[in-house]
Formats: sequence, C-alpha cells, structure tokens
Amino acid sequence: MSGGISKPTSTLFIFLFFFVSVQSTRPPFACDPKDGATKKFPFCQTNFPIGDRVRDLIGRLTLQEKVKLLGNNAAAVPRLGIKGYEWWSEALHGVSNVGPGTKFGGDFPGATSFPQVITTAASFNASLWEEIGRVVSDEARAMYNGEMGGLTYWSPNVNILRDPRWGRGQETPGEDPVVAGIYAERYVRGLQGKEQGDRLKVAACCKHYTAYDLDNWSGVDRFHFNAKVSKQDIEDTFDVPFRSCVKEGKVASIMCSYNQVNGIPTCADPELLRKTIRGGWGLNGYIVSDCDSVGVFYESQHYTSTPEEAAADAIKAGLDLDCGPFLSQHTENAVHSGILKEAAIDANLANTVAVQMRLGMFDGEPSAQPYGHLGPRDVCSPAHQELALEAAIQGIVLLKNHGSALPLSPRHHRTVAVIGPNSDVTITMIGNYAGVACGYTSPLQGIAKYSKIIHQKGCGDVACTDDRLFAGAVDAARQADATVLVMGLDQSIEAEFRDRTGLLLPGFQQELISEVAKASRGPVILVLMSGGPVDVTFAKNDPRIGGIVWVGYPGQAGGAAIAGVLFGAHNPGGKLPMTWYPQEYLNNLPMTTMDMRANLAKGYPGRTYRFYKGPLVYPFGHGLSYTKFITTIFEAPKMLAIPIDGRHTSNSTSVSSKAIRVTHAKCNKLSIQVHIDVKNVGSKDGSHTLLVFSKSPIVWAPHKQLVAFQKVHVPAGSQQRVAINIHVCKYLSVVDKAGVRRIPIGEHSLHIGDAKHSLSLQASVLGVIKS
Repeated sequence: MSGGISKPTSTLFIFLFFFVSVQSTRPPFACDPKDGATKKFPFCQTNFPIGDRVRDLIGRLTLQEKVKLLGNNAAAVPRLGIKGYEWWSEALHGVSNVGPGTKFGGDFPGATSFPQVITTAASFNASLWEEIGRVVSDEARAMYNGEMGGLTYWSPNVNILRDPRWGRGQETPGEDPVVAGIYAERYVRGLQGKEQGDRLKVAACCKHYTAYDLDNWSGVDRFHFNAKVSKQDIEDTFDVPFRSCVKEGKVASIMCSYNQVNGIPTCADPELLRKTIRGGWGLNGYIVSDCDSVGVFYESQHYTSTPEEAAADAIKAGLDLDCGPFLSQHTENAVHSGILKEAAIDANLANTVAVQMRLGMFDGEPSAQPYGHLGPRDVCSPAHQELALEAAIQGIVLLKNHGSALPLSPRHHRTVAVIGPNSDVTITMIGNYAGVACGYTSPLQGIAKYSKIIHQKGCGDVACTDDRLFAGAVDAARQADATVLVMGLDQSIEAEFRDRTGLLLPGFQQELISEVAKASRGPVILVLMSGGPVDVTFAKNDPRIGGIVWVGYPGQAGGAAIAGVLFGAHNPGGKLPMTWYPQEYLNNLPMTTMDMRANLAKGYPGRTYRFYKGPLVYPFGHGLSYTKFITTIFEAPKMLAIPIDGRHTSNSTSVSSKAIRVTHAKCNKLSIQVHIDVKNVGSKDGSHTLLVFSKSPIVWAPHKQLVAFQKVHVPAGSQQRVAINIHVCKYLSVVDKAGVRRIPIGEHSLHIGDAKHSLSLQASVLGVIKS
C-alpha cells in the first residue's frame, strides 16, 4: 500500500527492545509485585473473586478519592499504588486518537484504519465484523502495553439511521434494527475477546442510548432536543441494537446520550439506565455519559436547579461514569447536602472498578498477562492491512450496470480519465472517529495500477462551488477510453454536529457529471463516496452513465478496493444497509419528528424500508453483481406450533387476540430452519447476500422486516445449499402500541429474493393447537 509504515526486519529484536525499554521507564502498575507496600492488599490478589476485590478497594477509599474516580480522567490514588486512568478511547473502525486515552507516535505511528461502519455494514458479513473487532483489539492491547492507549473503548455506535440527513449515520450499521443488533453483538465480541471467560481483552461500549439521531438541524441541536418517542418505536426500533449488545454481545458498557427522551435526559432517567439496561437486560459493566452530558442537562436543558441535584439525579439513575468533570466537581457537595448517600457512589464505582479488574488493570505488569505479548509488530501488520482491503471490497455496492459497462478491461481501456473532487483523496476515505492510518491507497493510485491515467479534479473540493475546472475534465473524458468520476461527500458536508439539509450532490457536482458523460468517448462510471444516501436519480436514468458504485468511506485501502472492483479483479457483493430516498422525500419532513410509522392522512411518509412505501432512488438491500444468482427455497416448515406457558393459558390476551405475548410463550430454542439453494448461473465467481424478510399478518406490523441474512460464496456454474435459523420469538414477533412484543398468529410470508414461502404460526395450549 502506498505510504505504508515500514516495519523492522527483525521483529524479535523490536519486540524484546520494546518491552525492555517500556518496563524500565514507566511507573509501576497497580498491584505490581515489585511494590511491597500494595501487593498484599486483598484487592491485588488475583485468586480472589472480583467482587471481593472490588469491595476491598472501594472500602479503602475516602469520599474525596471516590468522587475523583467518577470522571473519565480518573485521578491517581498514590497511597494505594493506583495510577490515574483516562477512560476515553475510541475504536469505531480502528484504534483512534479522537479520545485523549490514545495517542500515536514512537513505536506506534499509526493503526489499521478499516472502512467506516456504514461501509462495512454493507457487506452483511457478521463474521467479518467480528474479525475486524478482534484485529482492532489486538492493536489496542499492543498500544496499551506500550503505554500509548487505554483499554476502555467507547465504540461501537449502534444508533438507527432513521433520517438520511443525519451527519453521524456514517458511524452506524444503517437503518435496520436487526442488522444493527447483530453488528453490535459481533463487533463487541471481537473487541472484548472470548477466550478468557469473564475477563476482557478490551472493554467495548455501545452508544448512544437512546433515540439519538439528530445532531444539528434547522436550529435544533442534540444538547436541547427532546425526542418524543412512542413505546412502540422504542421497543421495536431504537432499543433493539442496545438490547442485543448487552444480552448477546455481553458488552462491558453503555453510553447514554445528550438528548432527552419524552422530557427526561437519558443520563438522568432511572427507567432507562437502572431499570432497563441494568435490571431488564442485565448489563455486567458500567454506564457512561456522552461527554459533558450531565453538565448539558443542568446548564443547557435546565433539568435541575443546582449542579448538586444534577449530580445526584445522574448517580441515582444509574450513571456510573461521567465523560467530563461535572460529577467529580459536584458529587461531594451533593453528599454533604444530604441529597445523595455515599453508598450510592460506592455501588456505581463498583461497576467501573469491576471492569478495570476484568481487564487485568489490578493484576500488575501487563507483559505477564494473557495479551502481554502484543506489541508494535502487531499493529499495521500485513495481515491486518489485508483485512482492511478485504473489508473495503466486501462493502462496495454496485448500484447500476447498464449494458455491462463494468467491469472495465485493462486491455480495452488502456487510458482512463479519473475525475472528481474525491478522485485522489486519502483522509476522506477513513471518515470520522478515525485515527492515523498505516498508509493510504487513493482511488487515483488504485486505478493507475490497471491503466494509464488522465487526472482532472473538475471541482476544487466536494462543495464544488464553481465550474471553472470543468473544461479540463471534459477534455480528459474526450481523450480517454473510459471515464471514472469519483464524487460524493466528505466530513465538510456530513459529520458529527453537521446534519445535511438535502440529499442532492453538493454544488455543481451533478452538472460536472452530466457534462463529462456527454463528452466521454468510452463508458462512464460514477463512484460515490458518502456515509448517507444521495439522490442520484439523474445518473440512474442517464444511459450515458453505464455504472454507479457506492463505496461509503472505504478506509485506508479504499483506492485499491475501488480499482479492483472496477476492473473485475473482485466481484462486488455489497448491499445497501439504508434506503436511498429522492430529495422530495424531505418535503415537510422535520428531522425532529421521531415517528417510524407512516401517517398518510397527515402527509407523513414513514421512515426506513420497514414503514415507508413511497418512491425510491435505490431500496434497502439493493446491490448488483457481475454474475447472476438464482435462489430457491429447498425446504422450510409450513406450520409451527407456539407453545404457551401453562401459567398464561387462561389469559385471553395470549391467544384470542391473534398475537401471543412473547413473555407468555415458551421461547427457548423455538426456531425454524430454512434451507435455501443459491445457484450461480453466470460466468464469474461471486458472493451473494441472502436477505430473508418476513411479512406479518398483523396490520400494524412493519410492511416487511429483515429476519435473517447470510453471506455465501458460490463459484461460477455451481450451487450452494444454506441453512438459516430464525428464532421465532426474537425475529417473527412484532410490537404493539403499548410497547408489548407479541408473536402474530396466522400466515407469515417469508421472502428471499424472488422466492416466497408461507409459514403458519399457531398457538399451542397443552399440546392442542388453537386457531
């Protein structure tokens, strides 16, 4: 890869030098065996249960010491041998230096920068998501061992991409709650590791809980926004990824958001934090605020009269750690004024300290621990960089291929005009919450490996505010055998605290594309970099534009991945993880309206593919291939009995309403298996994404809902049989207006591509089917 970080040839030498030099210069870790004053404390005894160790440590702290541990920049306790610790590190799609807990330099000049999450989500490859998490945590542990990083990473972002204008949609797995939930589970598993039981490799954090998907739109910002959300939408959309993150992913942390939900700040709401996250889902870990959230709900939202009340409300609600100084500054006075008991601080500190102990932070020198062997050679390794390339390839989505314009041929397209403001970018490709990449391959550099290049930007930047550079771009297109336009967005258009106002390409980009397409003497390919969807209806309908490819923000290896797909070295297999709406969708549609379901009588169109039925540019799940796949359902059950718990057989709402409460059904292992044949009838090997949708017999259910997905590689001319399991209570249930999850009785329709299958669910009471 261009500009890659070189590695010493003698990895053994640098490994040994690294650990000798680090150990000789840094202060002792907590409970260091060499520290005779502290090593005998019970909280240092690794053979004691973690709960006992936590209680011993907290029992030794004064109130003043305790409150200084409530912020992200936790203070040292020298008398106990405890160093200060910075909790805030980020690893959204690679180790990042956005948070103060991680920095680059010395033996760690950079880290592997994977594609932005929305791009990786387009792969619909859950095993890839977990593998990326594993690699990121290897690099995170290596940097911790080198005193360049922490072990608590406030990633991933699993909010739902509800509105296409949201500037942070790029950070998320898209609009579908099932996809977001599975992404959360698998990425967290990769980060936290699973080899050491309850021990953690690093501690992940799913954010931002909950109903957070507005940053700064039309005078409304996240610090002042009150999200008015129905119980139905909370249960079947916004909370789904977080529940999966806790229950299946076993995440070590949840972050509450800036906004209010139904008039209460999320970080001060005991129903959300203490009752739902910890009580209902069973979080084994800590709850942290988004940065300065406690200060925000006091100073900006005026939720409490005094700062002490704000601190007390947050801690009582279940907030364990404050990203910011607010709790450290005001909690002691809250105790002295009698509105907060010290025991409440103890209970919350127990959650943070337990996570630190599960990470081994009170076990002494890291090199003697399970991940102590990781060092500089494990960051930006060739294998890690190859995975970044593979992730970018799998996330690329072929939106249009008119007349088989793609793939291009190095033999027939010897000269390629590469045009556009994103044609030679590097940092743009890694999106936001990124670190310092190992190196970059820009689109221009990638394409240059296949053909001779004529390069013209056409626009000075993505804002494209004038047409002065058009002439050079048009002339390049006239000369070349093929034209590739690399257009789209960047962080100046969509970002944290920067929501978009529309869905069209910025400035004169559309005019540049159309003029170049008119002039080009060869095929014209439009490559789009963006996090959110873009209305490119004009290009979709223009026969002179043969191909459209969406690449998201493809990471450090983006240019190599783009070129490989354009020239047929790789067969695209990505699918859109979000709906691409036309610009008209936004007419009279405030970002502040949270309702998911349509209300056509009031002119409200609904949101996401689950509830919106209007015109589209491209639908959720769209993505073409260079080959052709045929899917058929080989075998699937036609009827399934839903056993009802005997304690609820007399409850009329269990059966007669035609929808069984999930809590009344015997859900354990209640699943169906669908066997699907995937045949590749084309001439190229390829990977196909099976998307299984369900349509419920209940009228208030989503139009359709993704219930399963799986990636399958099928060589040309061959067939693969895939078995997909669908958990009935989890995926075939729907949520009523009261927020109660139910299993509809009757005919469910399963859709896999063009194949359909009818499944009848019937209630079974004491072995008797009830219809």
